[in-house]
Amino acid sequence: MAGPTIAPCLWFDDQAEEAAKFYVSIFPESKITKIAYYTRAGHEYHGRPEGSVLTVEFELGGQPYTALNGGPMFTFTHAISLQVYCDTQEEIDYYWERLGEGGDPGAKQCGWLKDRYGLSWQVVPAVMQDYMTDPDPEKRFRVTDAYLNMQKPVLAALRKAYAG
Repeated sequence: MAGPTIAPCLWFDDQAEEAAKFYVSIFPESKITKIAYYTRAGHEYHGRPEGSVLTVEFELGGQPYTALNGGPMFTFTHAISLQVYCDTQEEIDYYWERLGEGGDPGAKQCGWLKDRYGLSWQVVPAVMQDYMTDPDPEKRFRVTDAYLNMQKPVLAALRKAYAG
């Protein structure tokens, strides 16, 4: 039996379509799949003009997401972030620069950044999963120490720290 599809729903004030287009432009094999619009129903609750965008369903690399124009009462925090695992420095550089365009430059540490919509992302070297679970505590210490002093991850420096 196949399980349910799990798709994150991202709450925006009124930038759902703009954000979805931005994200789809960054990731390969990505697309907007559906757009739903507000109707007159529930106007007393949502206050949105009829015909304005309610939700945008999209995929990033095959993973489904929904962007919702829900109003200003909720905003993103670092309590949730989306991780992008990268195999090369070129990938790290690309996603770091693209996702960070117009974002919060002060919110960059250890591969974390906030994009222009306030959503937190982690641009992570894929090898970090192995480094941080290595049985040698000295290797884990060196990698952690190096990583904590980086904003954008530098794969060569992490490899050097791991090797000792």
